[in-house]
Amino acid sequence: MEISELINDASVVESLHVTSKKQVLQDLSRRAAGLTGLHERTIFDVLMAREKLGTTGVGNGIAIPHGKIPNLDRLYGLFARLERPIDFNAIDEQPVDLIFLLLAPESAGADHLKALARVSRLLRDKTVCQKLRGTDKAEALYALLTDSTTNQAA
Repeated sequence: MEISELINDASVVESLHVTSKKQVLQDLSRRAAGLTGLHERTIFDVLMAREKLGTTGVGNGIAIPHGKIPNLDRLYGLFARLERPIDFNAIDEQPVDLIFLLLAPESAGADHLKALARVSRLLRDKTVCQKLRGTDKAEALYALLTDSTTNQAA
């Protein structure tokens, strides 16, 4: 599973201005609705239900909110670089500024887990994260996220 199979240039947000976890999930749900054709409330409810099970703030300023949604035709990703870090109840108690939203069909099974693992491996790479934090252009963020040489090293 390649990152380029999850996102396109329209699913990268270079500077998202939000002040809370709820607000970021609302904003990303609205944007994901435009990509998937689903209602934003459906997406938001799935993301909030997942957060109630435990935070998707994985540490080092990164969150990977995700969920399975009925009637979704394929896996969708959305990446956002926050204008300012926010409290995301991350496992290391540090604020989050890089978010990769992942939505999967209810029937995705192993594909959902493979995509989560792929995103996690990429964002665990400190060099990649440093580059993501160092640019504010959507095109550059997309290139960094989908660069196969970077992704193979991750």
